[in-house]
Amino acid sequence: MKRAVLLHNIKITLFLLTAATLLSSVFFLLSHNSANVAILYVLATMLVAQNTVGYVPGIAAAFLSVIFINFVFTYPYLELNFTLDGYPVTFLGMVIIASLTSTLTTHLKEQTQILKEREHMLIEAEKEKMRANLLRAISHDLRTPLTGIIGSAESYLEQESALSGDAKAKLVENISVDAQWLLHMVENLLSVTRINDQTACVKTTLEPLEEVVSSALQRFRKRLPDAVVHARIPDQLLMIPMDATLIEQVLINLLENAVYHSGSQMPVDLQVSVEENQACFHIRDYGTGLDPEAMDSLFDGYASTRNHCSDSHKGMGIGLSICKTIINAHHGQIFAKNHPNGAEFTFILPLGELMYESETDSSDH
Repeated sequence: MKRAVLLHNIKITLFLLTAATLLSSVFFLLSHNSANVAILYVLATMLVAQNTVGYVPGIAAAFLSVIFINFVFTYPYLELNFTLDGYPVTFLGMVIIASLTSTLTTHLKEQTQILKEREHMLIEAEKEKMRANLLRAISHDLRTPLTGIIGSAESYLEQESALSGDAKAKLVENISVDAQWLLHMVENLLSVTRINDQTACVKTTLEPLEEVVSSALQRFRKRLPDAVVHARIPDQLLMIPMDATLIEQVLINLLENAVYHSGSQMPVDLQVSVEENQACFHIRDYGTGLDPEAMDSLFDGYASTRNHCSDSHKGMGIGLSICKTIINAHHGQIFAKNHPNGAEFTFILPLGELMYESETDSSDH
């Protein structure tokens, strides 16, 4: 045992036994009942076991407690006398009880420490998995738009004199579209920095559902003004513990995926329901659906779509991986499935306070 640990154990043991002796003296003077004294020393032994390292301090405290009780609080006072009638049995009983209490407390403390270490290892493993998934997604999803930007720019520079005005405008439009997509992915990556690196959690506050959904839809319309979303939320005002900025990012990612990868021009449905004290967000499109073979790895950072005819360079990998990371940090769940007419993404958040009912009806956006 290291010297610092040994000194710590000795200080804690002496301090708690001294405190127990002083308190026992007060109780004994007031009641002349040694039963209360024994209880105080057992409590001190438990505290010693809980606040020291190893089994020895607790067991030593148990023996010292019995000696103190015999010396200070048992007739003849201030003398050690183990020959009193019945006292050897009492002495042995107290030693056993105190020692078992100390051992169990120390064992419980060690088990708690093991559980904490395992939890920490699981968090670290999840963080490493998240980093690996993000790196894999970044390498895949950024390569194609960057190649597109470089290719369009080189074509413009090398063939400027030979290109028509429409051709030049098309190249510049391609560069702008790819650049906007890259900016969106950077925003996604920056959102992850809001997640605590030590606990893989976020700082949440109670946020009104209606305002969060409305803000997300406004940001979504700025990106895709021609897209139509039918939003339906509960009539009652729901206050949900969340990081509003991150949940908005999740909604935008899922809505954009529904528009880009569904292969359909039909409106997207966004519906929020309350089930078993949880808020369930459903984003449903009406298109080609998801590839069943890709379901298991859909949120792992590398996700493609069966619809290759529309914006195929815009992979779902980074967006879905970050959605999963954000929802996990909120202690929620996210999953996807196909329905008869397309795909549906669902994420669930623990519900905070259920407030008063609003008179405002649900509306389409």
